[in-house]
Amino acid sequence: MYSDKVLDHFKNPRNVGEIKNADGIGSVGNPVCGDMMTMYIKVKDNHIEDIKFKTYGCGAAIATSSMTTELAKGKTLEEAMDITRQSVADALDGLPPVKMHCSNLAADALHEAIKNFKEKKEIKK
Repeated sequence: MYSDKVLDHFKNPRNVGEIKNADGIGSVGNPVCGDMMTMYIKVKDNHIEDIKFKTYGCGAAIATSSMTTELAKGKTLEEAMDITRQSVADALDGLPPVKMHCSNLAADALHEAIKNFKEKKEIKK
């Protein structure tokens, strides 16, 4: 049912935790399944220097959060905004159709963290 990559990212998630004084924070949830995700980013020279996540949810939610952080780390903010639910699922060698909403949440949490960073930056101006 799940690919080896999904199982690996579920059992050994990368970048778990919280960044104190994060430059951007994005939280999303799905009331139907109960998954909740928060992404924290540190930005330097328009690149995601560090990224961490906290996820409450199923194995697919944890795996997609982990993979999203791996895909985004080191990328420019523009490149990170191009990460989609499909690119997350593809990087994990696919997800069952019933679990695709999990990858959507992970990409959305990343995008919300970037938007939060940009809003904070705008306020400082």
